[in-house]
Amino acid sequence: MTRHIALRAVLPALAAVCVVTGLLPGPDAAELWTRIWPILLFVTAMTVVTDLLFSAGVFERVIAASARLARGRVLALWLVAVLLAVACTVFFSLDTTAVLLTPLVVLLARRAGLPPLPFAVTIVWLANTASLLLPVSNLTNLLVQEHLGLSPAAFAGLVYGPAIVGVVVPCIVLFLIFRRQLSGTFSPAPARAAADPVLLAWGYAVLALLLPALVSGLPVAVSASTGAVVLTVVFAVRRRDALTFRLIPVAPLVLALSLFVLVTAAHAQGLDSFVAPLAGDGEEFVDLLQLAAVGAAGANAVNNLPAYLALEPVAASPLRLAALLIGVNLAPLVTPWGSLATLLWAERLRSLGISIRWVPFALAGLLVTAVLLPAAVLVLWLGAGA
Repeated sequence: MTRHIALRAVLPALAAVCVVTGLLPGPDAAELWTRIWPILLFVTAMTVVTDLLFSAGVFERVIAASARLARGRVLALWLVAVLLAVACTVFFSLDTTAVLLTPLVVLLARRAGLPPLPFAVTIVWLANTASLLLPVSNLTNLLVQEHLGLSPAAFAGLVYGPAIVGVVVPCIVLFLIFRRQLSGTFSPAPARAAADPVLLAWGYAVLALLLPALVSGLPVAVSASTGAVVLTVVFAVRRRDALTFRLIPVAPLVLALSLFVLVTAAHAQGLDSFVAPLAGDGEEFVDLLQLAAVGAAGANAVNNLPAYLALEPVAASPLRLAALLIGVNLAPLVTPWGSLATLLWAERLRSLGISIRWVPFALAGLLVTAVLLPAAVLVLWLGAGA
């Protein structure tokens, strides 16, 4: 992950240069900050919430209950993992799925005596491809919601068809790849007792209230911040040592802010004239597929966030923005730097002693992307009344 380390070191410096030298004009910088500070606040608050829910034991209990639901069948356990990955991605974002579910699912597979790789790959693929349905599922979705002024329900109404494709197609491919490892039975390990039942109960309560709040139409930054404050107060009383500065996702925030600054500065210097011919300008199926493909190529070449930011100005309608989201959300399956979630997933696996063979990973990702991208765009185009 040398490239990730280099990005974290170099990009903030380049962003600072853009601000200091005026490559990013002052009015553009002010407009950018007005747009993104609620999004950065949401990302911070949701990271605090999910980390504290993890510390309270909520996610481990959910995983243990899921293993019991499988009733000793490996295929059923994998399907439960699919449901967990989709639910976690939709409501908590793809990065949360990569960071929190990856070690839990790997440990679950190991306790059951199963190979962890099919479950691990399922998590990272769905962390990306299931991140289309709600604004909170992906930072790019929040940008589109803010740009169009959509409610969560209206946003879901725009993209629900491609979002379904984004779950179904990868699952079919995953099953075909790992069908032998997913057969047979296993013996589920007993669940461990909760370390603090009071914290666990508060975690369940916050989770139960937060999920509907995130789709209610209330500002998501307010909902997430409220949940973060409640959990912080409870942990301050029950387990103060869990409240450290590590809860604040400083590195991802700095990386995201740097990318915002750099791409906005590039637009100020004429980036639009370069990307417009590549992205096209129509709303027919071929036009939408062209935009999605350019977004997918940009995401895998650099990262999904700058790919979206670079192309947003030339995706001037709701339908074209949805096509762009298909490209930058569903397709970063080829390179490890295609999304931050994939990088975080790889780091988690390495800490668990699991190595990834990146060439087979890239080839499998290219295969599913080649099917997924046109299928999702076709569903989007047909759903628009073509």
